[in-house]
Amino acid sequence: MFNPSRDEARNFLFESWRKRRAKELLTPLEDLAAQLIAKHPEFHSAFEDSEAHRDKDYLPEHGAVNPFLHLMMHLTIEEQISIDQPPGIRAHFTRLTHKFESEHEAQHAMMECLTEMIWQAQRDRTQPDAALYFACLEKQ
Repeated sequence: MFNPSRDEARNFLFESWRKRRAKELLTPLEDLAAQLIAKHPEFHSAFEDSEAHRDKDYLPEHGAVNPFLHLMMHLTIEEQISIDQPPGIRAHFTRLTHKFESEHEAQHAMMECLTEMIWQAQRDRTQPDAALYFACLEKQ
């Protein structure tokens, strides 16, 4: 995909949602982002008021879910599935989709494991470990 800054990622999501609501032409990636936003009505107000949310911090200790992080994680998982990277991720997605009877809920389960893998890599100052990701997915 790409490696956007926080502002670039947020602007991309704001603009994707704005264009969808205005019925403007979207790129395939913007369309995917807008579809994901549409599946999260709890975040719509954040994407409809960019000025109030552009610089807002979402701190977990305050119980706040970061809608931008959540949606970028969805996009990451979508990309992983589309290219089967790490190899075997598509099979885990298929299995979880059957288990939860929902692609969206399967992605939420995958998101927990992706978050755990990233957190451990950051904590240990190492590269993300696909084996750790898969071990977590197997428990889902």
